[in-house]
Amino acid sequence: MNVLIIGASRGLGLEFVRQYRAAAARVTATVRDDAGRARITELGARPLTLDVASAASVSGLAWQIDGEAFDVVVINAGVFGPRAAALDAPTQDDFDTVMRTNVLGPMRLLPQVAEALAPGARLAIISSRMGSIGLRTNGSGWLYRASKAAVNSVMKDASLALAGKATVISFHPGWVKTDMGGAGADIDAHTSIAGMRTVLASVKPADSGAFFNYDGQRLDW
Repeated sequence: MNVLIIGASRGLGLEFVRQYRAAAARVTATVRDDAGRARITELGARPLTLDVASAASVSGLAWQIDGEAFDVVVINAGVFGPRAAALDAPTQDDFDTVMRTNVLGPMRLLPQVAEALAPGARLAIISSRMGSIGLRTNGSGWLYRASKAAVNSVMKDASLALAGKATVISFHPGWVKTDMGGAGADIDAHTSIAGMRTVLASVKPADSGAFFNYDGQRLDW
């Protein structure tokens, strides 16, 4: 199996690399700095330096993966931003940072990886249940919520554009004990990633465009 993980310096992305390598997959993983490259190299994966918030950096991805045929692609890079409640207007800088990373990043990345997909590939974007409108019961972190609702829309459009070539889905990884999720979260990274890997191995073309919990439960938009 040939796998590409985008955003693998730490947390969920790094755990994806760890588990796919343990399953003997060939893994290419993007990181932002030398420390990330060292962690990826130690796991026996191929590191690429990439900043999803930089147009110039993303534009250089295509030639680095030219000739590849990835069976699985995971777009994981993202930021939370300010933990402001609804009606607490974000600053322009905060808005630009969150939306550029969480939404514009995948919109720039998807065209870059589209030509490097193996027939029948599975492509996942790590979203969040916080982006669901139907399941929403509070307005905390509304900038992050808006970005994840938007990236779910991006995923759906990508699923239509790649119909017949790849199964494209988005994931809520669970509330995970990472730097973003905090120590009080529900599950650890190993559980989250093991669940998402199981889902990725089982989804069919008819599932393309769907929103899944890490354990395979379908989520409302």
